[in-house]
Amino acid sequence: MPSSPQPTNQPEPVSHNQPEPIPDRTSPPSTDQHIKPARKPLLRLEARDLSTLGVQSFLSLVNAAAVLEDAVHHTLDLLYTAHTPIPPTRSITLVLRSMDGVAYTTGSDLDNDHKEIHLSTDYVAAIPSAHRANEIRGVLVHEMVHCWQWNAGGTAPGGLIEGIADWVRLKAGYAPGHWKRVWKDCKWDDGYEKTGYFLDFLESEVGEGTVRKINGSLQEGRYHEERFWKDCCGHSVGKLWEKYGECMKKESKLADEA
Repeated sequence: MPSSPQPTNQPEPVSHNQPEPIPDRTSPPSTDQHIKPARKPLLRLEARDLSTLGVQSFLSLVNAAAVLEDAVHHTLDLLYTAHTPIPPTRSITLVLRSMDGVAYTTGSDLDNDHKEIHLSTDYVAAIPSAHRANEIRGVLVHEMVHCWQWNAGGTAPGGLIEGIADWVRLKAGYAPGHWKRVWKDCKWDDGYEKTGYFLDFLESEVGEGTVRKINGSLQEGRYHEERFWKDCCGHSVGKLWEKYGECMKKESKLADEA
């Protein structure tokens, strides 16, 4: 699940404005890099209680089909090329329901190729209205990544899995304002935006396509940290994290001197 902004004490009134169009945050990709699913996934919407403020707000702010298609596009475009295999996800059902937390993704009880994204309508209702539409889209991009990413047969660190999801959210343009680059008093695999920003650093430090390579390396076999990072990035993850911290310190010093 992604990190959440501080909720308001009382849900704000539901907006009855027309749904906002999904902005195009990406330039047209080249023919070689443009990615579409091998089979276009069936997209479904299930609302458990239409009377709730969260469901009404969701339906008034976003077009469910468009926002899910947008999330699929960003995920596949950032994590795969036209020549790499993708997981055989066949359908994705967005379930809007009252629950604790923010959101989670799971496979169907009958077939793991059918995914379900559960989004808390209580959380949706509590998001400040000015940020609600963008936060909904960002959360759904994060969860959509979990429908398509590799995880080394369940042996990859959870923090890496969540970090990849927030990295895609970051690159898609849906990072919330409260996200910060943090390296002090934390570890590389603390997950979410902490790991997401570290992965973004690797994209520039090691080279464009590094996160795509990391994801692809999780397709088969078990995760062995030392070998994995040296194969993907040429150094141990500890060394890479140390270099990330050094770069952040330099940026912080320059900002203070400006």
